[in-house]
Amino acid sequence: MVDQRLALLGPHGLDAAGAETLLPALEAACAAGDVAAVILRFAPADERALTGLVKRAAAIVQVREAALVIACPGFNGDLVQVAARGGADGVHLDKPRDPEGELSDLRKRLRDGRILGTGGLESKHIAMEAGEAGVDYLMFGGLYPDGAAPDTEIVRARAGWWAEIFETPCVAVAATEAELPGLVETGAEFIGLESTIWATDADAVGRAQALIGAQEG
Repeated sequence: MVDQRLALLGPHGLDAAGAETLLPALEAACAAGDVAAVILRFAPADERALTGLVKRAAAIVQVREAALVIACPGFNGDLVQVAARGGADGVHLDKPRDPEGELSDLRKRLRDGRILGTGGLESKHIAMEAGEAGVDYLMFGGLYPDGAAPDTEIVRARAGWWAEIFETPCVAVAATEAELPGLVETGAEFIGLESTIWATDADAVGRAQALIGAQEG
């Protein structure tokens, strides 16, 4: 069994107003368990404002030795530059239209060891194309922008399939605590927690950590 760690996901469309509530909760959540990474999904904004938000989040996340990865669907600027200027550790792209093309281009532009992640992969074939493009992780599961959750059994099956066969790490994402035991059993390198789990209850991170410890023990 691989050593598993936690990843925290922020809500879709995080803006400056939402950050005022979320960032203190994020600080508490990062302190509650072995959090390897935080994936924040920002609302489109002008480049300067977005960079400022990223800097604020990075200061909270990185002091806990976790990586900050940012996503911003619909952003018209250069997210790679925002990541670099804001001090983020990498970028995340959901639903790449051309996995090999888009992700390979991002891979070339992300320098200094910065992370490239992807998710929203609708088939095993697309997942394999993404893996071949040189991503650092693939994410299975995670809430859709409208708040709907994917089928739990499909998430478990895809994460288990990937973790068993491929070397590139994957994140298996839970939208509720009830999903965590099954996802831990997949052997995924990272167990993702949606903000629906941790944003109002930092202790949920500790409970997830205990589940991982029990599985490894």
